[in-house]
Amino acid sequence: MQPVGKSLPFRTINDVAIHFQDNKTCIEYLTQLRWNGSPVCAFCGHTHVYELKGKFPRYKCASCRKHFSAIKGTIFENSTVPLAKWFMAIFILSTHRKGISSVQVGRDIGVTQKTAWFMMQRVRNAFKMQSFTYDKLGSDNVVEVDESYLQGKPSNMHKKKRERIEKEGNPNAIAVVGAVERGGEVRAQVIERTNYENVIPFLVKSVHQGSKLMTDDHVVYGTMSRLYEHQTIKHMLKEYVRGDVHTNTIENFWSILKRGVYGTYHSISPKHVQNYLEEFAFRFNTRTFSEAQRFDKVVSLANHRIDYATLTRKKDKGKAKETKD
Repeated sequence: MQPVGKSLPFRTINDVAIHFQDNKTCIEYLTQLRWNGSPVCAFCGHTHVYELKGKFPRYKCASCRKHFSAIKGTIFENSTVPLAKWFMAIFILSTHRKGISSVQVGRDIGVTQKTAWFMMQRVRNAFKMQSFTYDKLGSDNVVEVDESYLQGKPSNMHKKKRERIEKEGNPNAIAVVGAVERGGEVRAQVIERTNYENVIPFLVKSVHQGSKLMTDDHVVYGTMSRLYEHQTIKHMLKEYVRGDVHTNTIENFWSILKRGVYGTYHSISPKHVQNYLEEFAFRFNTRTFSEAQRFDKVVSLANHRIDYATLTRKKDKGKAKETKD
């Protein structure tokens, strides 16, 4: 993942608040990041557009004749929250390594918890949409693959419930699988079960065939030598490192993710887990970026809109149930 252009010198939330004091500055900044001086129609994608006169930058398409601005088709469209507050929320979310709750974001930028949650989920959804265009991992570098579970940490449960889970299993556990290139990026995905039918399609989709692959001794990786230079670390025998054979990098990502889930969000809805995976993956993949570069990257990915009804899967016109993280 590469930075976007030349970033402004943002290092703190105060820098963001000072720079984006008026809506015109916000829109000009968004326009530059989205189109880099060459606006494209937000409706039909036509490249021939006219800039209209007015207080804020607006355009008219020469093909479909519709008017639009840089906000059209982005996570900011039809939002009553000022862009300045949006930018502060994005900066906060992108710089907290273990995530931050919507309650705290709401307090920091002066909106309700429900509004802050919706804003953050819109940003996470933009991460998820961007993940569809990811390149495959590997080729020249070693890739580590591992699976894990989220939710329902037994040590936080009542003794009777913990004993029942140890005996019968945890029905609330959410299975996830991840692949990380050493020195590179990570991919993570929610799966139904950690079996062959779910893990292998993710692996083939995410990792170049012929790459050097490191996994643990889970039975699902038994046939991977047909597609990859596969080596296994035997966790069952208390083996964790053998030369350069290990899965410590992906284990480190799981550790950061779980500290965020258990320590910051406490509990997350299964239908939103992929969004949270994308949030943590984005921060991991941009770990070498400065705060300003990461902020620019998030804003540049904001051209994916989702409304509240779709996000909460509410088809009726009644009130959508408020979700807290």
